Amino acid sequence: MTIQEGESIDRALRRFKKKYERAGVIKEYKRRTAFTKPSINNRMARLKAIRRQLRISREME
Repeated sequence: MTIQEGESIDRALRRFKKKYERAGVIKEYKRRTAFTKPSINNRMARLKAIRRQLRISREME
């Protein structure tokens, strides 16, 4: 990413942050560096499956 002619540093920094936020780099970094207990991972997986089933059942109606 290059700073355009006459562009302020604040605007360039905002573009940089937005670009990497959309790419999911920050989210992936936080997920990899923060430890979550296996019980919490299992709970989150169960909740995700429940939400997926609810969404599928609503689409079938």
